[in-house]
Parts: sequence; C-alpha cells; structure tokens
Amino acid sequence: MNELIRNIRTDLRLAMNGVVSSSMRDKGVDYKMNFGVDIPRLKGIAEKYDSSAALAKELWKLDVRELKILSTMLYPVDEFTVENANEWANEMPNQEIREHLCRNLLQELHYADELVQNWVVDSNEAVRLTGFWLYVRLMLIEADVLKRIDKLPIIEKALVDVHSSDSTMRTAALNVLKQIIRRDQEGADSIMKQIAKFETSDKPEEKEIFDNLQFEFTLRY
Repeated sequence: MNELIRNIRTDLRLAMNGVVSSSMRDKGVDYKMNFGVDIPRLKGIAEKYDSSAALAKELWKLDVRELKILSTMLYPVDEFTVENANEWANEMPNQEIREHLCRNLLQELHYADELVQNWVVDSNEAVRLTGFWLYVRLMLIEADVLKRIDKLPIIEKALVDVHSSDSTMRTAALNVLKQIIRRDQEGADSIMKQIAKFETSDKPEEKEIFDNLQFEFTLRY
C-alpha cells in the first residue's frame, strides 16, 4: 500500500502545475499539499491503478488535493457502503472535493436516493450541502433513483437555505430549486407559489431569488 501511494505521489510530481496550485490558494482553496494537477491528467493517473477500496480509503485520509480526488475515482462503487458515504460526507474538506465525490462516486450508487433524503434534512450544513449537490447531479444525469425521492421536503429545506449567509449554501439551494423547476411541474408550481411574495419584497436578495426562479419557470412554460 505504501509503495502504491509513493508511486501515485511520483505521478503527481511529474504532472505538477505550480501556477494552478498558487492560483487556487489565492482563491482560498487551501490544502496541506496541492500539486495543481488538472482533472484530465488525474483521470489518466487513476487509469494506471486498479480500483481498490483499501487504497481509496488511505488516499482520502491524506490532506492532499489530488489524492482526495483520486480516492473518489478509485473506490469501487459496489463496495462503497452507506456507512462510508455518511463518514465521508461528515469529513468533507471543501466544495471542490464535494463536487468530485458526487460526480465520481455518489451519483452512481444504487442507494443515492436514500443519501439525498437523509442528508438534505441533516443539521450539519456540510452534510446538507452534499445532499443538495448530489440531488442536482442525479437530476442532471436523469438517474433512475430520482423516482424514489420525495422532492417536497427538499424544496422546503432549499427554500430555507437559499437565505443562508454562506454563499456556497445559497448557491446549492438555488441550484436545487432551478433544477426542480426545469424538470417537474408539480415541484415548479410548489416553488413558485411559496416564493410569490418575494416579487414585491423590499429585500433585494428576495427579489433576486424571485427573478432567478421566475426566469426558469418562464423558460419551462
């Protein structure tokens, strides 16, 4: 295992991009170590190694950007349990890793619907964020598990979190509402009914929410 990780680190050093690493750090995306390797090169590195739960778990533990992303690429989907998913959701370091985890692993799980339903009502904001992003990913790929998801509690939580003081949470909640409006008439009607009062609100942020969602609604109908 240690030799495998050393080999992966060597691959990363050979593909290292200091400019990208510095740029990410300047933007507040901070890791203990960041090689600045782009995603196409990371995918190429992942293809050199066999999928392995044991390896992926070790990579996830390390505070190295590329190793965490590789862990989401190398973990066998059929071996990733609900317990694993809950553990990783509670250990999420930042939004970049969240998006890779949702795209590379979580959206492929046969129980992804269960994760969404549980996570979007979690009191932990980091877990709730992951639930929102996973739901968006499932909608984008039109996953079969969507039909098992009750969207009304998700709408309820998103309409609360769209007012969050955290910009990442606001964005996630707004994306959820937009995607529902684009794809589901019942959900769209429910959302627009609940935000109707925002149209004449004296709060700029509520007026902006209304304008964004009304635009999506108009495009659909």
